[in-house]
Amino acid sequence: MRHLTIIVFLFAMLAFPSTVLADIAPPINPPGTNPQPGVDVTQVRMLSESVLIDVNSDTVSGALGSARVTANFSMRNLGTTDESMAVRFPISADNGRGQISEIVNFAVKVNGQQITHRLASYPDIRYLSQDIPWAEFDVTFPVGQDVEIEVTYTLNGSGYAPYTAFYYILETGAGWKDTIGSADITLRLPYPASSQNIILNTEIGWAETTPNGSFEGNEMRWRFENFEPAADAEVRNLQFALVAPYAWQAVLTERNNVTNTPNDGEAWGRLAKAYKEIFLMSKGYRTDAGGEELYQLSVDAYERCLALLPNDAQWHAGFAELLASHSYWDAFMKDPTPETYRALDEIRIALQLAPNDATVQRIAQDIYFMFMDGISQTETGYDFLWLTQTPTALPATPTIAPAYEPTLPAATVTPLSDQPAPTPIPEASSPLCGPFALIPLLAATFWWKRKHK
Repeated sequence: MRHLTIIVFLFAMLAFPSTVLADIAPPINPPGTNPQPGVDVTQVRMLSESVLIDVNSDTVSGALGSARVTANFSMRNLGTTDESMAVRFPISADNGRGQISEIVNFAVKVNGQQITHRLASYPDIRYLSQDIPWAEFDVTFPVGQDVEIEVTYTLNGSGYAPYTAFYYILETGAGWKDTIGSADITLRLPYPASSQNIILNTEIGWAETTPNGSFEGNEMRWRFENFEPAADAEVRNLQFALVAPYAWQAVLTERNNVTNTPNDGEAWGRLAKAYKEIFLMSKGYRTDAGGEELYQLSVDAYERCLALLPNDAQWHAGFAELLASHSYWDAFMKDPTPETYRALDEIRIALQLAPNDATVQRIAQDIYFMFMDGISQTETGYDFLWLTQTPTALPATPTIAPAYEPTLPAATVTPLSDQPAPTPIPEASSPLCGPFALIPLLAATFWWKRKHK
């Protein structure tokens, strides 16, 4: 019967388009780019380029962040006559929704001297369907001499929080003579860079970080040599998918808090929630190595929180949300995992502690729709069918230590009528918001199952 529910669920998702943001491509801000020669045929070669994408620290909740780009190009005229041309640089692009946006704070230097630029119109570098604004500036390339060009500007992040993405297009440099000699690309964060805050080997819906970069301190670096960007797909267009700075700053803040006050259960709960929010995605979760680390860190932090605050219903519910969301996708079209049972027990405890709490009720409802074979809804709450069918000592979530004791110790629970109202602690909205737009259909499925048991 579980498989029937999932099949109906899948059919509904395909038949009725969801309004979840991750289901559609976001508007994409203009990327960083290499300059283009202003002539069709040139003897000027791009010997080397060095590009720094310096991500700004941004603590505004929900902000996608910005980055200051500094790109240096070493050019040499390999011909027999001097060349003068209007070098072109794209400063705008169609964002994918028919709107033209521009990069800001554009400036250019030639051989260390600031020069002026003017606006010109050329085709959009993505769609080639319309003319859009470009920057244009005059440069003379003497025979056999190196000319240094530096451009600086600000890029805005693209996507949906808590993730963001920046882009850099090397392909616009394909018009220069021969191959590009070398390219050193550096993504610099305002804190140590790692696979937890730069997302590797995983598509976040609108970007996937270019592979083969290396970490060093606050930076991730890429190097390419003697390549033709118009022909080499790997180095044609670079992408950088990362946790939005505000979201990672929240992690750093809470890490500092638990270091300074290790017995503060609320701080451990906030840290667990911060990890959870950058681990879960709108449909599924991060499957990259950094995502796996974040999941385990969130589990550990919730366990520390609940060891200090065993009677806090909202933190039990928040932990249940993490476990249920993870196990839902792991168990898709399969039997429940040990985490499923643990998630059910955590939400059962939360409901015992605060049956009327809005956050607890919301998460309980979400988990009910995830596991309709294992939970039944009654007039007074929920029956946890899978818990009553399993041994008292529920299986622990794999790799999690210390061992988990699932039953609620009676000595630590005061009657609900004597408990103070729990302090509201905002929890993240369900990562499975799209499926929950299908509540009427799922409710009908539930009715059919009950009728035919």
